[in-house]
Amino acid sequence: MLNIDKAKFFRLVLGNIVICATVAALLFVTVSVGATKAGAQSAEPYYSGKSDTKVSLMVNVYWGTEYIQPMLDIFDRYNVKTTFFVGGSWAEGNAEMLKRIHAAGHEIGNHGYYHKDHSKIDEDYNRKEIESAHETVKDIIDVDMTLFAPPSGAFGNATLDVAEQLGYRTVMWTRDTIDWRDHDSDLIYKRASKNLKGGDLILMHPTECTVKALERIIISVFAAGLKVAPVGEVLESSL
Repeated sequence: MLNIDKAKFFRLVLGNIVICATVAALLFVTVSVGATKAGAQSAEPYYSGKSDTKVSLMVNVYWGTEYIQPMLDIFDRYNVKTTFFVGGSWAEGNAEMLKRIHAAGHEIGNHGYYHKDHSKIDEDYNRKEIESAHETVKDIIDVDMTLFAPPSGAFGNATLDVAEQLGYRTVMWTRDTIDWRDHDSDLIYKRASKNLKGGDLILMHPTECTVKALERIIISVFAAGLKVAPVGEVLESSL
């Protein structure tokens, strides 16, 4: 009878050990998955830079090719460099202009290939849009872009995840001139220059009224004691 009780006791202890081990394993898996999900949180987009001495006049390009050379001339006149975010389809059809922008010393950024709403497309499509634009620009000017500006400022977690996986920082803007809609050079100037501060990312496009306002905008930046610089520089600290 004693031997039977010992056997039962042994089985009971062994069973409890197995149950405890199972619970511990499940708890470990749950905690690990939670930590993984927390660690896999999407990267945040940049709405401004760290620099307290520089701003960027970032130019998103899918159209308005006829206004780019006048913009380049003004930038050159004031010896400033900035960032042109180019669409892949635009770059493919305007290779010579892309080469001019790059030869003038401006930074080139990725603006997707077909100007899609990246908040409404899945991960694979986000990847295709960014990669296709990257490869097109790489083929034309042999540059590996590292900054991505989503068309229309539309993005989702899939966009941020894919961009980060591809070595990109996703860039939005601090202030929008809305020059694509409001063809008013005075209004564009005011939106770009009012209360300027270091780190501002000022969004514009190649339009006739933007060209008319551009010189005044650059002068206002200088008057505020700031410099115009590519987005990549503005994102970094002034130190």
